[in-house]
Amino acid sequence: MSPAGSGGLIPLAGSGLFECGDQVHHDAVRASPTTPFDARQDLADAPRTGGRQRPKDAATLILTRGAPEATEVLMGRRAPGHVFMASKWVFPGGRIERADYTAASATDLPAHDAARLARESNARRARALALTAVRETFEETGLMLAEPAPMTSVAGPWREFRAVGALPDLAALSYVARAITPPGRTRRFDARFFMADAKALLHHPEPTAGSGELDEIAWMPLAEARGLDLPAITRFVLGEVAERLVRPKRPLPFVRMVRGTHHVEHQD
Repeated sequence: MSPAGSGGLIPLAGSGLFECGDQVHHDAVRASPTTPFDARQDLADAPRTGGRQRPKDAATLILTRGAPEATEVLMGRRAPGHVFMASKWVFPGGRIERADYTAASATDLPAHDAARLARESNARRARALALTAVRETFEETGLMLAEPAPMTSVAGPWREFRAVGALPDLAALSYVARAITPPGRTRRFDARFFMADAKALLHHPEPTAGSGELDEIAWMPLAEARGLDLPAITRFVLGEVAERLVRPKRPLPFVRMVRGTHHVEHQD
């Protein structure tokens, strides 16, 4: 799901800017002061293959646990057979499903996060994206960001979640980043990244193999996670996570490509 990059962009050392040919785009990239976005690595992650696709809505959940000075983050390694980002370590997540627009939840998104998402689309899709992050995390890791509820039978992708006796806890989510895969890649996503504390997990279990999309799942110390084989956008968002542990109300980064150049815009 992670957005991929474009060629011909050279990071300017220590500046967080990118140079394209002879022109320096001084306002194009305003990345995290600790983790500038690496456009060259982004190209290596998912080279341009041609073709035109519209980005599909998707959502990711970044689960953290532990004290700020010793935070662990849940990471999973994509199976080698995947067409997109094979063998890379990522956060659990995936595409929005039609059922996410009508699924029930125990709580609502925090007002600030719901309003921020609704400015990008609408309130119905904002809620559906949050539900996507919760559902995909359950499918891929077995972990439930949820509150207890009566067991019930429903059709579709929420069947197993509801059969356990749980409803999604959207109030535990914070919306922390957005990224759109550039044109010409084998997959394109408009991905929203959510963050939540593991204390909100139902029963606090350890992750399981889930659907098999991730062939290894583990809690990683934040510093060690940065040393894994990561897509550029995942590395960037890990830096954002570290910043938010100290400053949770910082502006939200939006990573995209505009006229062949990567932009990282921080939005209130």
